[in-house]
Amino acid sequence: MMTDTALTVGLETSTHFEDRLQQMINQGSLTLMLSIGFRTGLFEVLGSVDAATCEEIAARAGLQTRYVEDWLTVMHTGGILEYDPLFQTYRLPLEQAALLLQRGGMHSYATSVQWVSLSGKLEDEIVSCFRAGGPLPADLLTQLQSQLLEDHSVSIMNGLFKHVLPIVPSLIMQLCEGSDVLDLGCGSGQTLIELARTFPASRFVGYDSSAFLIDKARRSADDEQLENVTFIQRDLAEIHAIEAFDLIMAFDVLQDQSRPIRVLDQVFTALRPEGTFLMQDLARSRHREINLQHPLAALLYSISCLRSMAITEPDQSADNSRWCQEMALQTLEEIGFTAIDVHALPHDLVSDYLIARKPGSPAS
Repeated sequence: MMTDTALTVGLETSTHFEDRLQQMINQGSLTLMLSIGFRTGLFEVLGSVDAATCEEIAARAGLQTRYVEDWLTVMHTGGILEYDPLFQTYRLPLEQAALLLQRGGMHSYATSVQWVSLSGKLEDEIVSCFRAGGPLPADLLTQLQSQLLEDHSVSIMNGLFKHVLPIVPSLIMQLCEGSDVLDLGCGSGQTLIELARTFPASRFVGYDSSAFLIDKARRSADDEQLENVTFIQRDLAEIHAIEAFDLIMAFDVLQDQSRPIRVLDQVFTALRPEGTFLMQDLARSRHREINLQHPLAALLYSISCLRSMAITEPDQSADNSRWCQEMALQTLEEIGFTAIDVHALPHDLVSDYLIARKPGSPAS
């Protein structure tokens, strides 16, 4: 029998949850408009001026004033922009600009909010995958791939020299002197081209399974007239190299592979003794109670769900759908890597960076 106390508690809980639902709907609408602001360049315009009217902002962005006015109103009511009613100008405060603009190696939320808008765009297909199984259709996988590339650009390129490379002891010095480097899942080659330009004494190779992206990377390297970087289309689970590289990188790649354990095994074989493996992966633990402590926990699970729909042939032995930090660490250790370390970097809130070393000899 339900008591009056239970009824009261239930009513209070229901009221509180209704308040939260309203906040979610409100914030969801704001998130969509944030994504529009990134994609249209409105935040970049606002970041380049102290204060401006709607007409001035629309003109600078090359957008329709009517819609820009609505967008600015949303940003103001959402507490993103400041509005001066006397001069009818809008201003992006410096504190907000530091987090909204992709500058200075700080974490930018640009790609985080775009995951939300992408999920909405693919909602019908996501529902279909829930009912009939994956993967997503090929044309939609292309959209997902584009989002992953944008994520890569922000999380790696924005912090490559300030945050990512320094976590490997002496790596920058070794690259200056000359090393052989492989980038697995190189995409359009942005990272390798930047490294090849910066470290001319080193030799760089990029593998990716996408012919389109490899072709794009090759054209970019040709435009730069770089002779120390090569791009090859290849299944990442089929490296087929023996002690050929001093450094192998895999940025945001493993959890999208149908055979991640085989990829890591191939990495170990391809590394020279005392070679280094540098890996970026989604910051997800096997234990939900740990993930719940992450400030973007719901986003991490949402991204993981969406990305799992891109895997066409899941490796059941690897349980790819449950790929996590603990599984990565266990696999690296079982394969034979040593000096395994995990880093959380300030410019990338949704990723872990793992370093592992191949022993100097089989007896090590």
